[in-house]
Amino acid sequence: MQPILQVRKLGKQYRVRGFSRMNPTLGDAVVKAAKSSFRRHNGNTKGNDELLWVLKDVSFEVLPGEVVGIIGRNGAGKSTLLKILSRIIKPTTGEADIFGRVGSLLEIGTGFHPELTGRENVYLNGAIIGMRREEIKRNFDEIVAFAEVERFIETPVKYYSSGMYVRLAFAVAAHFEPEILILDEVLAVGDAAFREKCLEKMREVSRGGRTVFYVSHDLTSVQQLCGRALLIEGGRLREDGEPSMVISEYLRTISSPEGLPVI
Repeated sequence: MQPILQVRKLGKQYRVRGFSRMNPTLGDAVVKAAKSSFRRHNGNTKGNDELLWVLKDVSFEVLPGEVVGIIGRNGAGKSTLLKILSRIIKPTTGEADIFGRVGSLLEIGTGFHPELTGRENVYLNGAIIGMRREEIKRNFDEIVAFAEVERFIETPVKYYSSGMYVRLAFAVAAHFEPEILILDEVLAVGDAAFREKCLEKMREVSRGGRTVFYVSHDLTSVQQLCGRALLIEGGRLREDGEPSMVISEYLRTISSPEGLPVI
């Protein structure tokens, strides 16, 4: 079977403004202030900027129908990886070859306009993630029913609770029917019944031969849903394998004060 996704030597670098030592002295502060003033006067604002690798040398392949959990501590590089796979940002190094449409839900409410109604936002958000208008219209009733917002679909979403927001956003993304569905902490909001409903929808997506990337700090849901897990630590792919093994390694790493540094 041909991979639906191939990631090779992927890296992402950012420039961090005003980088300084972790424990500056009073002298450091005085020197920094003087240098900053000098740089502004001379039109140079880079000064102490530091180039930081948030992802480095990440490689893996994914087959159609796989449900892949991505775990790691905050700041490990998980969201950066998903943004690259979603084509929101470009990598600094390496390649990510994706063979199919990608639907992603990375931040709750992204692509929603607070002044528009739920109905209007379904069409707006659907268009943003790549759905055709006919596709949205065909799936509209099912999206609204899944989100359980029938009574409020003509209400501006600025009046929605966070739970209603996430239900509608997930419903739009899940009914997009892409070859790859990318979800970042989307189940952190919502009650237990809706979380189980979302998990079942993701299983249905997988059974249909589509691929799911699922980032979560809820290790139980990763264990239940995923057939494979990736551990991102310090910007690198530390483990790739069966979820229980990868989760065990993750729990071992978080017992230490710091993860692996990106070199």
